[in-house]
Amino acid sequence: MTDQGETGEAITILLVEDDAPTCWRLQDALVKAGYEVRTAGTLGEARSALAVRAPRVLLTDLRLPDGHGVELIRETRRRFPDTEIMVISALGDEESVISAITVGATGYLLKDAFPTDIATTVRDLVAGHSPISASIARFIVRRTQSSSEPPPGPALNTAKLTPREIDILWGIAKGFSYAEIASHLGLSRQTVPGHIKNIYRKLEVHTRSEAVFEAVQQGLIKL
Repeated sequence: MTDQGETGEAITILLVEDDAPTCWRLQDALVKAGYEVRTAGTLGEARSALAVRAPRVLLTDLRLPDGHGVELIRETRRRFPDTEIMVISALGDEESVISAITVGATGYLLKDAFPTDIATTVRDLVAGHSPISASIARFIVRRTQSSSEPPPGPALNTAKLTPREIDILWGIAKGFSYAEIASHLGLSRQTVPGHIKNIYRKLEVHTRSEAVFEAVQQGLIKL
């Protein structure tokens, strides 16, 4: 069995990991599942790889020998908005997590809680899910709950989302794929991306994670 994108071609992955044994293990598992994998051990090598071709998926460590993975995530999100980005790192501190998600990561896995089947995790990412380690998800929820109360008055839904768009935001927050959101809401699969594009524009965000974070901050949804 091979993993293919909507065009029928193999899904391309750029794997950025400076630890050779970890890189080899991940690459081996992904190639066996049918993915087309390129690897880079440094920020510089990753930039060179991106200059040749945009990957469908970027899997990156944060602590690289010549820089920080957040720089790479920011650059990739700006240049290739359709690329799915997931962090694979030992860093689980607040600054690392928030920085990575804010600049464009849609998944965040800790190495000490690594899934046994990375190929399935990547498949979920491409399908529209946001794989996040349980401890990271709990951290985000706690951080959101401990944030200051919104100001009094009619400050909710400042982005003026429609009820349908808020329903879709709920689906995004629950990690549903586009197809699952469409099924739950009785919509055509093809209409969901259009709604999500409007949500991104109104919230002034670029990723699902950013949309959920901003929606919670504005009181549009509660996790």
